[in-house]
Amino acid sequence: MAAEVERVISTENATKSEEKIEYPLEVQYCGVCSLPLEYCEYTAEYEKCKEWLKTNLPDVYDELISQAADQLAATDVSEGATKKKQTRGGKGVVRVPKKKNVTKKVTLSRAQRNKKKYVTVVTGLGTFDIDLKKAAKLFAQKYSCGSSVTGSDEIVIQGDVLDDLLDFIPEKWPEIDEDSMDDLGNQKR
Repeated sequence: MAAEVERVISTENATKSEEKIEYPLEVQYCGVCSLPLEYCEYTAEYEKCKEWLKTNLPDVYDELISQAADQLAATDVSEGATKKKQTRGGKGVVRVPKKKNVTKKVTLSRAQRNKKKYVTVVTGLGTFDIDLKKAAKLFAQKYSCGSSVTGSDEIVIQGDVLDDLLDFIPEKWPEIDEDSMDDLGNQKR
């Protein structure tokens, strides 16, 4: 058994030793993206790289195109399957599609965070087409506290500013009158 394993290993080494690699390696670089030629396809300027390669190194271009054609023929491509471009950034705010039959109502509530600490929750500003991020930043500046957009239509303000908000919101946004605002009082989160 050990002799067979040694024979298999020796035949593998023999095939590897037949391919003599001479050092230093000669690597050709693209004139557009300055990467090795086999990495050009992963850059944003791939079309420019192909044009440069076609004009400056036509033999290498033909070799790369034939390799790509072989790989493409080997893979099963379904119709309509395209690469999606990756976007940068985190989760972001989820945008809720606007519904036409939604009642326009802003609700304000206060939730207890610790024994003496409260947060104020504002919901419904999105139904009046108000940018929630800008509103949260405005609340944070006005009340000198932290404020964030937590849900699709919810802003959480650190601190008990419920009474001040009842006056400030209609003053800042005239389309929201006091009749369309609801004070829910203390709520559990």
